[in-house]
Amino acid sequence: MIDGRKKRLPVGIEDFREIRTKDFYYTDKTAMIRGLLEKWGKVNLFTRPRRFGKTLNMSMLKEFFEIGSDKAIFDGLEISNEKKLCEEYMGQFPVVSITLKNVSGLNYREAHNLLRRVIGTEARRFSFLAESDKLDDGDRRMYQALTDIRDGSFTMSDDMLIDSLRTLTQLLAKHYGKETILLIDEYDVPLDKAFHGGYYTEMVSLIRNLFGSALKTNPHLYFAVLTGCLRVAKESIFTGLNNLKTFSITDYTCASAFGFTDEDVKALCDTVCEMDAGVLTVLE
Repeated sequence: MIDGRKKRLPVGIEDFREIRTKDFYYTDKTAMIRGLLEKWGKVNLFTRPRRFGKTLNMSMLKEFFEIGSDKAIFDGLEISNEKKLCEEYMGQFPVVSITLKNVSGLNYREAHNLLRRVIGTEARRFSFLAESDKLDDGDRRMYQALTDIRDGSFTMSDDMLIDSLRTLTQLLAKHYGKETILLIDEYDVPLDKAFHGGYYTEMVSLIRNLFGSALKTNPHLYFAVLTGCLRVAKESIFTGLNNLKTFSITDYTCASAFGFTDEDVKALCDTVCEMDAGVLTVLE
């Protein structure tokens, strides 16, 4: 549903916190949280076309589940009516959240370095791990290996990159004493870029190993959500991942969480028309 107050349209804005704190319109998609938990899957893949709100929903999930998040930004939204669910899940988990939409390059090495930058930058968001008394010296060395920069580039080795997401979920789980939620937005973009750039085979192998390490038999993972335009199954990106639940555009589960329903469009049109009428009255 659309918040009925007159607000600005969030054109090009995909950050849930920004929309909620800077007085933009927001079409309430927070029921997705309830649906995700009720239709439980260890690893959940949502495939939708572009411009269907995938990135905004991933931002919303991060803000809901992450420890230390601002619970007030959910006030008045549909999920806030689920009191028991909010008490149990809101702000209760460490969350690793990355987007692969900018992992491209003219060749494999450029794309490889961009992937290291994406994961290394997210790892640096948890700088407290470098001094956490819940981690031992070996753990802290692993964190340093994830985050070290030399001459403006992350230095993590190829082996460390493959295990990077699993390692980060492990360190966060050990620090907080809670399993970690992993969010991966636009997971298929590096593969599309690699196909057009002529290094598809190498990128498929890298993504397969990265995902396999993070998503298969990872005891530190509470659950994961991935989004993309396609499910890449032909190349067995998810080989051996028997806990994957795929929600395509033809699946009614959580269908209303992406794009706009008829009700959403009518409510938005009514609100915008009301706003325009008010502006015309002032001009007259």
